[in-house]
Amino acid sequence: MAVASERNGRAVGKLYAAKGHVVYRLRKAARRNQHRSPPMPIHLAVTCLCSLAVVVLAPAPVRAQDTGPAGAAGAPLNVELVGNRFAPLEWAEMTEAQKAMTRHVLDGPRTAMAGPFNVMLRSPVMGDYAQELGAQVRFNSSLPPPLREMAILMVTRHWTSHFEWNAHKRAALAEGLDPAIVAAIAAGRQPAAMQPGESALYRFCAELLETKRVGDATFAAAVAAFGEQGVVEIVYTLGYYGLVAMLLNVDEHPLPEGVEPELEPLAN
Repeated sequence: MAVASERNGRAVGKLYAAKGHVVYRLRKAARRNQHRSPPMPIHLAVTCLCSLAVVVLAPAPVRAQDTGPAGAAGAPLNVELVGNRFAPLEWAEMTEAQKAMTRHVLDGPRTAMAGPFNVMLRSPVMGDYAQELGAQVRFNSSLPPPLREMAILMVTRHWTSHFEWNAHKRAALAEGLDPAIVAAIAAGRQPAAMQPGESALYRFCAELLETKRVGDATFAAAVAAFGEQGVVEIVYTLGYYGLVAMLLNVDEHPLPEGVEPELEPLAN
């Protein structure tokens, strides 16, 4: 800030130093146009010019840090993190980068740091970018919420991530996804009956997860159902929640107390 102020001060000083040249030019113009309307007084024109330079070059005022819902800036947060191999972090032991990521998570649409965030905090700069992608995928997707949750369940089933399945099974049912579809995905089989959008989504996700490619017919059906934006957002959803599943599996993240694993190992 001091360097910027000094630089601006030098620039303004140069403008004032050029005052004599400006006065000369203004007087010359006044003599040339004296038969026209009376010009602005020279000293007033110079003053306006220099004042404008000061306003333009002056540094912007420093804003107070946005406190947001996570509490006053710099105030400790009561974060209840959960982990297994990665021990739960406490606010007092976090680095500044970890605290910044924590505030960004809690200042967004999420209300808690459940799931993968305790692991993400071990690499807080990357973790901060990852959690922002996750917020966009979860809360700002163009996909209908039941279908978004269906895609999440499919990649969760692919990775057999118990914590993630428990959380998003409840979310999928709350969003109105057919319980029979949820049960079929849990069992690792194709649902017997689906609506056209559900069928297009299932085929796209299953093909991409199982073969790492999608055929032309599968792609065309997904674009017809969701548009190109929707297709890309399906891939974002699978990618982000695949990342979450891997983080949780590496941590051997525990389920909430009293909850038993629901997913059996897949046959293949």
